[in-house]
Amino acid sequence: MRARMALWCAGVQVELVDISLRAKPAALLAVSPKGTVPVLHCAEGLVLEESLAIMRWALGQRDPQGWLLQADQPEQLKLVHCNDSDFKHWLDRYKYAERYPEFGVDYYREQAIACLIVELEQRLTATPYLGGQTPCLSDVAIFPFVRQFAAVDAAWFAQDLWPATRAWLEGWLQSSLFKTVMDKNLATRPLHD
Repeated sequence: MRARMALWCAGVQVELVDISLRAKPAALLAVSPKGTVPVLHCAEGLVLEESLAIMRWALGQRDPQGWLLQADQPEQLKLVHCNDSDFKHWLDRYKYAERYPEFGVDYYREQAIACLIVELEQRLTATPYLGGQTPCLSDVAIFPFVRQFAAVDAAWFAQDLWPATRAWLEGWLQSSLFKTVMDKNLATRPLHD
């Protein structure tokens, strides 16, 4: 999702191919032997196998909304790193608590909250976006994971515990950018006209 959002924002034309990870096609494995998605295979032979790398590459081509302006600030790098490492770790356990019986779902949720959600709430109480007054790479890189976190127990997340984070998430969910890249028909046409 975050790679698609950056590609669309940058106006980079790509052919989207839906992949079933249960039946990985030979063409995917030929390009990327690790067989994970997303993968961006450029005409000149460049292969990017991580969504964050795809985001940075796309916005390096063209960044009309200035998402990269804040991207290399230490606090922004720290936020994205925390999201992609610690938060993702606890999010997976929260989403699939039955696979990790060492602790209960509430424990995993609390760990996820402690490592990122508290920080997001503090930032988003002060400014509308993670980098300040306008969206930046951090917002788009982190929002899909907060979306997953909120969906695990939507009734719990809807409580008044994290109002700024909920408002920020809702803003992204209602954005035309998100709605466009989530269109199921998008995979059959170029990502951007």
